[in-house]
Amino acid sequence: MQMSYAIRCAFYQLLLAALMLVAMLQLLYLSLLSGLHGQEEQDQYFEFFPPSPRSVDQVKAQLRTALASGGVLDVSGDYRVYRGLLKTTMDPNDVILATHASVDNLLHLSGLLERWEGPLSVSVFAATKEEAQLATVLAYALSSHCPDMRARVAMHLVCPSRYEAAVPDPREPGEFALLRSCQEVFDKLARVAQPGINYALGTNVSYPNNLLRNLAREGANYALVIDVDMVPSEGLWRGLREMLDQSNQWGGTALVVPAFEIRRARRMPMSKTELLQLYQVGEVRPFYYGLCTPCQAPTNYSRWVNLPEESLLRPAYVVPWQDPWEPFYVAGGKVPTFDERFRQYGFNRISQACELHVAGFDFEVLNEGFLVHKGFKEALKFHPQKEVENQHNKILYRQFKQELKAKYPNSPRRC
Repeated sequence: MQMSYAIRCAFYQLLLAALMLVAMLQLLYLSLLSGLHGQEEQDQYFEFFPPSPRSVDQVKAQLRTALASGGVLDVSGDYRVYRGLLKTTMDPNDVILATHASVDNLLHLSGLLERWEGPLSVSVFAATKEEAQLATVLAYALSSHCPDMRARVAMHLVCPSRYEAAVPDPREPGEFALLRSCQEVFDKLARVAQPGINYALGTNVSYPNNLLRNLAREGANYALVIDVDMVPSEGLWRGLREMLDQSNQWGGTALVVPAFEIRRARRMPMSKTELLQLYQVGEVRPFYYGLCTPCQAPTNYSRWVNLPEESLLRPAYVVPWQDPWEPFYVAGGKVPTFDERFRQYGFNRISQACELHVAGFDFEVLNEGFLVHKGFKEALKFHPQKEVENQHNKILYRQFKQELKAKYPNSPRRC
């Protein structure tokens, strides 16, 4: 009897030990599984439950720190650069919308934030000491009242090297201190600003568009660099993320986003269907149609508008680069920077597209996404110094193309 009892006890002890071993093996398996899929699960989690944006006080502290640094001079010594007046936390695989603006044109940020769901980076140029002060005041007000600005926007400031931007005095910025909402900040800016062409500054200071572009896309892997008065199609950021996440085959490829322009009085189209309806009645036309048709013609608009409708964003066709094509595109990896010697008007984007081609990138046009510029671009609307600046940059572009031969001696491609 005692022997039978002892056997039963030993059996139960063995059974308990076996169950504990199974439990431990299950825990080990779950741990390994978590390690293998943790990043994927984290990405899925943050897609639906993004991390909370930093507090207003944290953002203001960052603004003060950036301004207190005194900035750094650019390579030419002509401009003072303040990086990170506002910062944003970004997934290294994300697509950032990079743009640039004079202080007056910052009012376009509101429309970009509505259409672009991902991170946005803007470089602001202040041509005078007063504009530099206004820019810091705006950054302060926008960070205080606009949650989207705190969560998704990085802002940098550039001004002539002889000026320094200052931390806004708590007793100032005058009327901006009385504002209580994000919409009120943009409404106030619309009343005090004089929006127009970025480089028509009315001063003897050149607008450093390529310095601003480089600053805005700095640190990004994939970036779409656009003008601040352009608007992307609805869902473009999400479509790009899904396409890029599904494959790593896009290295060395510039994914071209077709660009259009629309009469200023019209509502900005959200979908390709809406865009084509306006295109058919002449309310929308290819970008630069009345100013520099060859600058966008290789996009092949007639082919693009006749593509079959699709639900997923993807490259539709390959286009060989040719001078003077200056497409808007998304690309990652070792993307050449914009040459900062080009300022004001002429050849500033063409030169970078030319180097992209020589460096070995291929250009593929996307099927559904697009950009729309607010208003038709007309030659008569450009500032009086346009021809002088254009001729200077034209000479520089010839020199630039010769320099590329030495920079890429083994490349069979030339501009």
